[in-house]
Amino acid sequence: MARPVDLPVVLELVRQHRVESHIEEVLTGHPPVHAAGAGFRRLLDDPGHRVVLAVLPTDDGEIGVGLSVLGLDPLSLVLGTPQVTVDTFVVHREHRRSGVGAALLAAALAYAAENGASYVVAAVTQEADRQRFFARMGFAPLTTRRIASVHTLGRSLAAWQRRRLGIIPLSRRVTGVGRRRVPPLPSATAGR
Repeated sequence: MARPVDLPVVLELVRQHRVESHIEEVLTGHPPVHAAGAGFRRLLDDPGHRVVLAVLPTDDGEIGVGLSVLGLDPLSLVLGTPQVTVDTFVVHREHRRSGVGAALLAAALAYAAENGASYVVAAVTQEADRQRFFARMGFAPLTTRRIASVHTLGRSLAAWQRRRLGIIPLSRRVTGVGRRRVPPLPSATAGR
């Protein structure tokens, strides 16, 4: 289990994960240490999550070589079939193929047993090595997760709403292959 003093190691592993997953442009920023520390403490104190840090002993103490953030899927709890989620999974590049990933998944399995969960669901990036590792561990494809900034989503929803209300002129509508044209909503005065 991770401790508040592990914050620098956790941040370094997360930064490595962002770079290797080619998501550094999407998940930008290096928060001030006090802000990251406060968020990390909240995560550590959250009873719905467990932060697992894999460490190896060194002459000077220990070194962090892997990180996993485990949680309980809220909808699965409502449905009465708890599922453990592996939301972050990072193994330091110099310590891959040495059992660190398996140790992190063993922690997920133990967390599942503690919570009566029948399944472990992992968010896995598209990186081929990660996909193969999880497949070897028995994970099957489930879904594709996509990400959008709040700004981009807001713009997209605003454009969708304008098209839906018929505000955009017909000549500007996209009606390409695979897209269906959404008819405008009936006006409030129609049928009077």
